[in-house]
Amino acid sequence: MNLKSLFASSIASFALLTANPALADDQTQSEGPAIWKVADADTTIYLFGTIHALPPEIEWFDDDIANALNASDTLVTEISMAPGNEEAMQQYALQAGTLPSGTTLRSLLTPEQTATYEDALSKVSLPEAAFDQFKPWMAGLSLTMLPLIQQGYSADSGVEKVLEANSDPEKALDALETAEFQIGIFDNLPQEKQIAFLMEASVGVDEAKATLDAMVAEWLEGDANALAELMNEGLTDAEVANALLYNRNATWAQWIDSRLDTTPGTVFVAVGAGHLAGEQSVQDYLAERGIMVMRVQ
Repeated sequence: MNLKSLFASSIASFALLTANPALADDQTQSEGPAIWKVADADTTIYLFGTIHALPPEIEWFDDDIANALNASDTLVTEISMAPGNEEAMQQYALQAGTLPSGTTLRSLLTPEQTATYEDALSKVSLPEAAFDQFKPWMAGLSLTMLPLIQQGYSADSGVEKVLEANSDPEKALDALETAEFQIGIFDNLPQEKQIAFLMEASVGVDEAKATLDAMVAEWLEGDANALAELMNEGLTDAEVANALLYNRNATWAQWIDSRLDTTPGTVFVAVGAGHLAGEQSVQDYLAERGIMVMRVQ
């Protein structure tokens, strides 16, 4: 797992159509974050990619996105956006991501790994013991996000927050997963893979903002192929890729298929770009089910 793998799975998000004969042919719509649609006789489901943290000055919420959101009866995100859920998730993450008493993070690392990790901490102005109580995955996530926050990215400006702010307060909210499930994906990784992720995050501290800046630029331009290449080029670990992306993509495609069959109405689904980009995307799994996806922006 590396920094780009994490962006692909849970930080940066974008909807894109991959080449597949069961899908729509037109992949060259106008500039702007892409919107896709699946529909049957009585149900329409929009698919939209999100970037969970953005600089506040970036403007992306255009009329097409607003119209699709306003037309939808339900806003579906990866995890619940209900009041209090964000704080509860943070508390759960801290609980799950804390090492047992008597064990420190640096005690799990080799001397070479420790040197790399401590150098990364110094670059974000943190003391060497800052994350000693954290499991490697929790420290890795922290080192992934902290440089972005320090350089102007904010979760309060993230796409989900903007969608929520621009939604009718009476609009129904739904979620594809629970916070516990998402945290469990990281917490259940073998320790050696958690440490490998921490090392990648440590090495990538200097590149974090430039990496996400490049992804945001492609997202704003609606360049699906370029964004997919940026996001997924580092997914070389099959176990991690399955846990973070592919297994979830298949599950979400099943959810969409079931929703089409059982519940009439219009739904706006906002999920991460790694799930809607490249091979084995949600769109690919929908295609396997014979469901056509059309790009509408």
